[in-house]
Amino acid sequence: MSVKKEDSGRRSVQVEVEVPGTPEEVWQAIATGPGISSWFVPTEFEEKDGKPVAVKLNFGPGMESRAEVTSWDPPRRFTAQGEGWGGSPPIATEWSVEARAGGVCLVRVVHSLFASTDDWDKQLEGTESGWPGFFRTLRIYLTHFRGLRSAPMPFVVPTAGSEEKAWEKLTAALGLKGLSVGQNYASPAGVPTLSGVVEHVTHKPNDLLLRLDQPGPGVAALGTYSMGGQTMVALTAYHYGDQAAATAAREKPFWEAWFQKHFPMPTAPGKCD
Repeated sequence: MSVKKEDSGRRSVQVEVEVPGTPEEVWQAIATGPGISSWFVPTEFEEKDGKPVAVKLNFGPGMESRAEVTSWDPPRRFTAQGEGWGGSPPIATEWSVEARAGGVCLVRVVHSLFASTDDWDKQLEGTESGWPGFFRTLRIYLTHFRGLRSAPMPFVVPTAGSEEKAWEKLTAALGLKGLSVGQNYASPAGVPTLSGVVEHVTHKPNDLLLRLDQPGPGVAALGTYSMGGQTMVALTAYHYGDQAAATAAREKPFWEAWFQKHFPMPTAPGKCD
């Protein structure tokens, strides 16, 4: 991975993925709130006179972002610009959909900013490295669940120790340790209902995707990563279908209790129980 640098001072990274569907179907998945929420994070578009003017992404409590839509050309391309990270220059993002032969489309995302130094290159590279995992979920959604309603159920919690130790603990507690692509999975006793087939698994980065049949159609994305020097454990269940919202509401308390048991929030220094 590398940052493209231009004489003008523009620095950019881009990521591409090929997915099934017509340009119109793919556009619905990458340029609407319900569509983006079905494979990324909860998303809403603000509209004025029936046209999108801003996109809001919710990465968790206190981690919301808003970007103004600067161009809109469905089902081919849209761009947005938002605030930078921790004082960086504004970030521009371009999404495009290109039809290919065989009933597939190429989705491309480009992030760019203008800077005279390398100070923000690592942030650009970090953003670039995060997209492939989400794009795998997008491909599963468009392959198996295209057009269905969605209800994401995200959990992100801090934990002590390294990413590797957290991954070992997470996969062992869920009964996922040692599974490979194509194998079936059913949650063991003590784990909320979860069953399906392993669609993807990697180590370093630690990442696993399940295509679910229980508690309903969906995708479960699991991983561990570092953020600000803190190890994080993440599980997002994307529920699909007419009962998606009801399924998410029913299952959320079970997973909250499970995470509290296996990955309790760290106790503040000096605090006594």
